[in-house]
Amino acid sequence: MDINEIRTKVAARQRITPEDAAYLWQNATNEELQALASQVRDRFHPAGSCTYMIMRIINYTNVCVAQCDYCAFYRLPSQDGGYVMQQAEVFAKLDELLQLGGDLAAFNGGFNPALPLAYYCDLFAAIRARYGDSLEFYALTIAEFMYLADHARLSYPETAQRFKAAGVRWITGGGSEILTEDFRRRHSKFKYTVAQYFEAQTAIVAAGLKTTATMVIGFDETLAERLEHLERTRQFQDQTNGLASFLCWTYKPYFTQIGGIEITTQEYLRHLALSRIYLDNVPRIRTSVLTQNERALEGLLYGADDFDLPIEDEVTQKAGATIDLHFDKILAYARTLGFTPTYRHVPQPEPVCSQV
Repeated sequence: MDINEIRTKVAARQRITPEDAAYLWQNATNEELQALASQVRDRFHPAGSCTYMIMRIINYTNVCVAQCDYCAFYRLPSQDGGYVMQQAEVFAKLDELLQLGGDLAAFNGGFNPALPLAYYCDLFAAIRARYGDSLEFYALTIAEFMYLADHARLSYPETAQRFKAAGVRWITGGGSEILTEDFRRRHSKFKYTVAQYFEAQTAIVAAGLKTTATMVIGFDETLAERLEHLERTRQFQDQTNGLASFLCWTYKPYFTQIGGIEITTQEYLRHLALSRIYLDNVPRIRTSVLTQNERALEGLLYGADDFDLPIEDEVTQKAGATIDLHFDKILAYARTLGFTPTYRHVPQPEPVCSQV
């Protein structure tokens, strides 16, 4: 195997294998990864273009019984400092989002045993009634969706229909981290298995809801585990065509139980390129300003085409992430890299791959 064989494959729109991906990771230069990732990116998007959103992650509760050892945010039900937001607090955050020019909110909390399904359905129905289509919201992560289904003793299809009736359109791929059973046993043993994760996501797609793929790197995962995550994601997209995008970000180790050293931005960028080359059936690859700040925009050179400008996310901020609200400066950096950023509204139709 050599780089020329892989170049030929990508040019012919043939799939790379896990072995090809491992070779690229271990042997390809940054420039070679950029060229291959950009070639795949250009199947979906005009060269030199990129899109962005201004968004807010609303952490509606910090009470969680999952006890993931990489999380600095949660409080157990018996601990001080736990909270649950009421609708008025959520509305205030949404109003501020609109005032700042954003129109996307995402909800991320945890496994709070005191919150019934009705709390969520009432909240989301109230948001849809109050704001209509003036903003969109990612209602839950898949991990939270699974917990709520079990807590309510409902099947995944039944739970998906409950949320759909409450005005929910999106349930995102959050809670995936690294989708291998070994990783979950090491770090989040009270979360669900990989098989259960994809069972829930399949039910979400079957209900007519939209979803995304996510990945977090920089724990103690191996290259083989990263590639297994990408392979499972690609297979799921083959089966459902339900993934609107793929977002990868990096683990922030500060104030967490397992600690560690944050990986470099360059490692993140190389993984982003590998993801773009591997996920030949996912239209949109998103780079993480939340965890990489302005340098995330360099991901546009490594195959990404889209990014968030976040105004809040307590989960990652508690673990060391910093948020820069100087959006003009960040957008200017995209332009210096040779890209023209355009604001993207979530309801906009997603691009469709012309050929794998």
